[in-house]
Amino acid sequence: MKIIIVDDELSALHAFLDEVIGERDIEYKFFRDDKAEIEEYVSANRVEAAFLDINMPGINGMDLAAHLIGIRGDIKIVFITAQKVGVQDLDELVRKHTIGFVYKPYNKTVLDNYFCVLRHLAPELTVKMFGSFDCFVNGNIVTFTSKKSKELFALLLAYNGKSLSMTDAISQLWPDTPLEKSKKLYRDAVCKLRRTLEAVRFTCVRFGRALLVLNRENISCDYWDYLESGRGDYNGEFLKSYDWSVSYLPALDKRKG
Repeated sequence: MKIIIVDDELSALHAFLDEVIGERDIEYKFFRDDKAEIEEYVSANRVEAAFLDINMPGINGMDLAAHLIGIRGDIKIVFITAQKVGVQDLDELVRKHTIGFVYKPYNKTVLDNYFCVLRHLAPELTVKMFGSFDCFVNGNIVTFTSKKSKELFALLLAYNGKSLSMTDAISQLWPDTPLEKSKKLYRDAVCKLRRTLEAVRFTCVRFGRALLVLNRENISCDYWDYLESGRGDYNGEFLKSYDWSVSYLPALDKRKG
C-alpha cells in the first residue's frame, strides 16, 4: 500500500514516521507544502491514500484533496488537524473520498485503525490471459464498454510494463485500416478504456500523448506469473480472441518445454 503524508511541520512528519516505520506493507512519502511536487508524484504513482494537514501556509488541505481526487479517482483521504473539523465541513466530492480525521498529536491506535480500513478498501485487479481474456476487481468482473477498448487493455498488459505507443497499438489492432481512421478508432478505444477503469475505481494506466503506460501495482496476472516463475495454467492458449497474440505463443511454448 502506498500513501503520502503532507504536513508543513517537520516535527509532525517525524511523529508520523515514528508510527508508520514498522508497517512493512506500507510505502510512504512525506511532503511539506510543494503542491506541484505532490501532484506530480501522485500522477506518476499509484497512491492509495493521502494523509493531509488541513491548515498549511502554502496549501489548504481540502483544496489539495480535491486536486488529488481529480488526478487519481480512487484515492482515499485522511485529514490531519489540531482543530475540530468534521465531514460537514467538506464539499461533496471530497466527502465521498474521505475516510476520517486524525487529530494531533498522533495516536498510534487511531492510525492503525485507518491502515486496517485502507487495506480492506484497496482494490486489486486480477487478470486472466490464458485462454480468453478477463479482468476482475476484488472478484467482480470488469465489463468493458467496447471490444476494442478491452483488446487495447489486453495488449497493454501483454507489454508487461513497457509503454505502448499509439503507433504500436494501431499496427496490431487496426493493421489494415487507413491511418487517419485508425487514429480515430485508437482515440475512441483509449477514451472508453479510461472510462471503464474510472468506473471500477482502479487507476492503473497513465494516459499520455499517443502513449499508454501501465502501473503494475496491485495487479495479479497469470501471464506475468508464468513468465516470472513458471507458475500458471498455460495450456497452449493465450488471448485466443486476438490475432496479434499468436506472436507470443513461441516464447510461451518454449517456457513450458
